[in-house]
Amino acid sequence: MEQTNLKGSERRVLAIDIGGSHVKIRSSAGGPERKADSGKEMTAAEMVAAVKTMAEGLDYDVIAIGYPGPVVHDKPIAEPANLGEGWVGFDYRQAFGCPVRIVNDALMQALGSYQGGRMLFLGLGTGLGAAMIVENVAQPMEIAHLPYRKGNSFEHYVAEAYREKHGKKKWREKVHDVVETLTAALEPDYIVIGGGNVVKLDELPPKCRRGDNTLAFDGGFRLWQDDSLTV
Repeated sequence: MEQTNLKGSERRVLAIDIGGSHVKIRSSAGGPERKADSGKEMTAAEMVAAVKTMAEGLDYDVIAIGYPGPVVHDKPIAEPANLGEGWVGFDYRQAFGCPVRIVNDALMQALGSYQGGRMLFLGLGTGLGAAMIVENVAQPMEIAHLPYRKGNSFEHYVAEAYREKHGKKKWREKVHDVVETLTAALEPDYIVIGGGNVVKLDELPPKCRRGDNTLAFDGGFRLWQDDSLTV
């Protein structure tokens, strides 16, 4: 990851949370969240243009991006499912004119939710996002599409489409079952369930607490400001 001459706590960070419906930003220097529409046609260059427009008047030295897809060494390695093309191979640092760090969007929210120890993060939305942080070492996890039951993936049973087809009660049962299975396999101290659909869970599985999508911004800030983390 690229470094700056500023110490972690001195870095003013612009955090960018990219989603299929909106691109949201917030600065660690203060101020409210700002957002713009995204959608299936938005390219990386269009995202940059939208962020620059939204960020007028904000103070920041560096940028953190939560990207809706797999990321390796600050670089997206697959085009996003719900946006346009041109994200892989795009020069984000040059486009923004400052240092940029990029992680999977689930990992960015996980970083904002982390309170030490072994934490598993699961993001329930259109699909399933996952990340784990073990003693300050963060790791994105592409477990959503691993086979789970009857030839279907983990994501199949907890996704929005399953809830709409089978109803809220059946969906909740599957969420609890998936969490129980992943807990047995990964042995976290606690689980944070985030994403837009966590509000549809009346009761949480054991060892779980609710996440909050706004914590993605805190995770972006921590990417640059918390030198105890290894990402």
